[in-house]
Amino acid sequence: MDALSQVLDAVFQRIQNHWIELLTAAAFTLVGWFLGHRRAKSNWRKREFFDRVNFSLNSLAPAEKQADGQPGPRTLRIRTLAEMNAGDVFLNAAARDAVTASARRTTAADPTLPLPQEDYWFYLNAVLNELSERFAAGLLRRDLGQQVRGEIYLVSLTCEAAGAMRQRKVRAMVIRKDLLLDLPEGEPTYEAPTHTTRWETLRFLAAEYGRNPWKFLEVELCL
Repeated sequence: MDALSQVLDAVFQRIQNHWIELLTAAAFTLVGWFLGHRRAKSNWRKREFFDRVNFSLNSLAPAEKQADGQPGPRTLRIRTLAEMNAGDVFLNAAARDAVTASARRTTAADPTLPLPQEDYWFYLNAVLNELSERFAAGLLRRDLGQQVRGEIYLVSLTCEAAGAMRQRKVRAMVIRKDLLLDLPEGEPTYEAPTHTTRWETLRFLAAEYGRNPWKFLEVELCL
């Protein structure tokens, strides 16, 4: 009991000596929790999740023949390969904050993240590393002489602000290079009405690749 009493006395003495610091720390913790909770509610209400990175695969389904035997329009397919916290993709806190801040500044006219050209490769490389890791098995199978299928894809960073997008978040656009550089002139059909925004984004990216290729990074994916 004497030992316990001594420990309790030491604790109480420390509290008496440092109660202002402890109270201040508790107050800051409470304020931080309140502001974080308030920000989370605001983001949910506005459907803005700039601290998330969605890896979005974009493709066009093969055209089906119509009644007259002619090929009909192709269908735009949008599929999620992965979705992660921005901090798990951009491991440096400053890089993460720069990405989320730039996502807020994208416009309907330009959905690409307005990051400095001299730094763009580093942001894209972080995305590429995460994406490549998920397809590493295909590369190993090919290295072992097994039959695989590989394609060159382009990766770009966007945050779409146009149209009736249900959610605003950072999207790592993934699309076959040959497809982006040779998008069909005609509008495809859509699996959902909001996908019209994605078609406009892809058309913008096709033109942007010719103007600013440094906003893109090539990656070979194998299965």
